[in-house]
Parts: sequence; structure tokens; C-alpha cells
Amino acid sequence: MAYKTFAAIDVGSYELAMKIYEISSKNGIKEIDHIRHRIELGSDSYFTGKISSDRVDELCRILGEFTDIMQSYKVDSYKAYGTSAIREIKNSNILLDQIHTQTGIRIEVLSNSEQRFLDYKSVASRVKDFQSIIEKSTAFIDIGGGSVQISLFDEDSLVTSQNIRPGVLRMREELTRVSFPSYQLEDIVEEILCNDLESFREMFVGNKVIQNVILVDDYVSLIVQRNYLETKKKGQVDVKTFMDFVDSLKKKKAREIALSLGLAEENISLLYISALMLKCMIKVLGAEMLWAPGVSLCDGMAYEFAEHNNLQPTNAEGVSHNFEQDILDCARDINKRYHGIEYRTRGRELTALTIFDHMKKRQGLTKRDRLLLQLAAILSECGRYVSFTSVGESSYNIIMVTEIIGLSHIEREIVANIVKYSTERFGYFAILGMPSLDRESYLKIAKLTAIIRLAEGLDLSHKGKSEKLKIVNENDQMVLTVETNANMTLEFGLFDRHSTFFEEVFNIKPVLRQKKSNI
Repeated sequence: MAYKTFAAIDVGSYELAMKIYEISSKNGIKEIDHIRHRIELGSDSYFTGKISSDRVDELCRILGEFTDIMQSYKVDSYKAYGTSAIREIKNSNILLDQIHTQTGIRIEVLSNSEQRFLDYKSVASRVKDFQSIIEKSTAFIDIGGGSVQISLFDEDSLVTSQNIRPGVLRMREELTRVSFPSYQLEDIVEEILCNDLESFREMFVGNKVIQNVILVDDYVSLIVQRNYLETKKKGQVDVKTFMDFVDSLKKKKAREIALSLGLAEENISLLYISALMLKCMIKVLGAEMLWAPGVSLCDGMAYEFAEHNNLQPTNAEGVSHNFEQDILDCARDINKRYHGIEYRTRGRELTALTIFDHMKKRQGLTKRDRLLLQLAAILSECGRYVSFTSVGESSYNIIMVTEIIGLSHIEREIVANIVKYSTERFGYFAILGMPSLDRESYLKIAKLTAIIRLAEGLDLSHKGKSEKLKIVNENDQMVLTVETNANMTLEFGLFDRHSTFFEEVFNIKPVLRQKKSNI
């Protein structure tokens, strides 16, 4: 039986973790070792913007030991991701180079949306109850060291995903700067969180009843998974039982809690703060059941590796979940939030995808490129909420400040630029001057912008004229035949305005034709 040995390394805010997996298409993903080391990188990076030399030395030493462990398991491949503690330091490129030079390990830094999407994938792809749970109103709460991500599901659709600060480590550091008696700790935590949580509930929850909370964190999840709360079903606990557990912690000292739960005493402060934060969120959301599946970022990395190498077992629980649809649902929610007119963006989306599918083979366009084009079409008018005369620029700004779970920062910037230049003169030098975008990204923006502009030119009044579209190549021309009885005078008259850039990018001339319907 062919299998791969894979190592996933999570360089987190307060812990360095590595999991070793055996992955095969027959048996799926099997964890065979888990190594953890406490190192609070976030305590430095969140408040000084740098990581101290002592911690860098410790980090490199532990990563060196991880390298030895990987060699002992004869690991075929590894992936090392850094999260918010690395993401927020000023000299990240220098630090990453030092780590690679000293240990041979190359760390990639995840954007927040990429990190949370992997956490979410780790749950959705590996736990069989996930699909049935999110059919009800569900909040997915991911408590990290720097921030908290709250995602809402309703009827199997991702409604929204929002990032809230602080996370558990940042919360602990902020609390050290406030003088208060210990019995007021819960009230202080609640005060820090309340503004964002109340706004979240007002904007995204409303009168809905949140039935379930799915939790991903490093402390409370462990307690629920080990069944210290003595629940009937492992990993699940009713809210009242959880609240009583949190209240019981107030009456105990850290050493007593550590002994009773089998945890290191140094972890108790973060466990307690994480539990208080979760209690506060549950109170605001009004949830009934807490579910802690006990997965981690490393598990999401293993699923990603299996996915990219076609090693998912055909009978794996949860792999039928459509993660790409979650990204699209998130974009549709943004469009709705800014009062985008759905039939306009939907028509542009379908026409653009039809053109893309015709072009993809000869232009080397990928499935991921198709998703980015689709997102740009969905979000193409969100800026109209801000300005009717500067739709492109306003849409760009909205997209750049709005997190879309599952997209990297570069992908979000690509989508924002496609939207911007679908209505404005293409910014040849402006895009090339962006330090985060390389040549490949520039060409991707140009190609997808050309497609979405051409799609717009086929139905300028958004009356469904291009619903029946047939595309064929004739010599050096691409003939787009629209079957409709509608008046196409406007489209024929202004077609060159929308097709010229397409011809420049792809070196093929689009030609518009109309075929009258027999109906």
C-alpha cells in the first residue's frame, strides 16, 4: 500500500507544534506523533513588533529538534506555517531567513483568512457530524493567540466570517496592564469584548437563534475532548454544564486546577481566559450546545496535503463538503451587505464564466483563476453603495479591508484589482508598482479583467440578453453569438469599448453576433 509520511509544523503565538501523519488513499489521514513546545512568540511580537534574540534562539533550537524527528520518521514532505505572531513582526523576512539558514526549515506565513480556513477545513473534512450540525444555525469560533474568528452558518451555508480582537494571549497581556481584584476578571474580559460582540450580533445574528457553537482552540477543546465535564457524548457539552465548569474555576487556585485537569500549571492562565472569553461569546450568541472536535491547524495542513496529492480516501467523512462554495457564499454575503443587485452581478458572473471556460485551455488558466474571476464578478458592484461615480475605486477599498475566508492577501488584492479595472482605465504601471504583486499576479489581473469587461459588454442594460451565449473561434476571431430577441443596438454600438482590452491581452478579436430566437 502506497502512503506518504507528512509533517505539519505550526509556529503559533504561544506554542510550537508538530504532528507526523501517515496519509494514504486507502486509510486516509492517521496521526502517529504529536510534539508540542511552549514558546510565547506573541508576547514579543504583539507589543514590540519584534521577537527577542533569546526566543529566536529557542525557536531555532526546537525547530532543529523537529528536523531530527522528521528524519527519524523518514518524512516524505513537510509544511511549516507561521501565524499571527510571525505575521505581525516588522522584520519577518529577516527572521524567516535566519530560521531557514540555521535549521533548514522554510516557514510560510499565513494570512489570517488562510489560517482560519485551514482550521475550518480540519473540522469540516474530518468529523462526520459537521454537515448535519451546520444545517442548523451554528457559530464556528476559532480562538487564537492574537484574535478570534467567528463564522456563522445557516442551512449549510457560510453566512459571514469576522475577525475580532483580542485573542487569548493578547487578552492576557492587556489584562496585565490593568489593575483590578481577581474577582473582577470575568467582568473585565467581558468589557473588553462586549463592543465588538454586540456589534457582531446586531449586524449578523439579529433575531436568529444560534443552536450550536463549534470551538477550535488549544485549551478548552482539550478539556471537552478528555471528557472532564463527564458528558454523554465525547466532544459535546450543553452550554449550562460548560458555564458551571467555568464558574467552578473561579474558586480554585491555578495549581489545584492543573492537578485536577492534568495540565501544566503554566497553561492554566490561558485556559481560564479562553474559557471566560468563550463564555462571554456564548452569552451574546445565545447558543445551546458546545462542540469541540479537538482538531488543530496541523490537521488542516494534513488535509491540504492529502487534497493536493489526491490521497483522500473515497469514503472519508466530510470530504464531500464544498469548501469553494463557502468562499463564494462569503462573497455573496459581502455583496448583499453593500446592497449589490444580485441579478446584475449574477448575469455578469455567468457570462464571464462562460467566456473563461472557452479560454482556459489555450490560455493556461486554472481552476483557482476561475474562482477569483467568479469572486470579482460577485463583488463587481459593492462600491456602488459608497459612490455611483467611483464604483471601481470604492469596490477596491471595500474588498481590501474586508476579509474573505479562504483567500490569501495576494488573492484578495488580485480580486480587488480586477473589480477596480473592470470599470476604470487599466493601471499598467500602478499594478506593476505594487510590492505584493509579482509578474504572474499582474498577468492574472490583466487576463481576468479582460474577461469580465467583455462579459459586461454583452449585456450593458443587465436584462439577461447574454443568457444564451455560444462561443466559437474562427481564424483570429472569437465569435460570441447571443441568442435573444432583445434589442442589441446599445451592445453593438459600444462593443469596441469593452472588447479592445480583451484583444490586447489575448491577441484575438472578439466579434459580437445576434441570433434571433424562434420562440
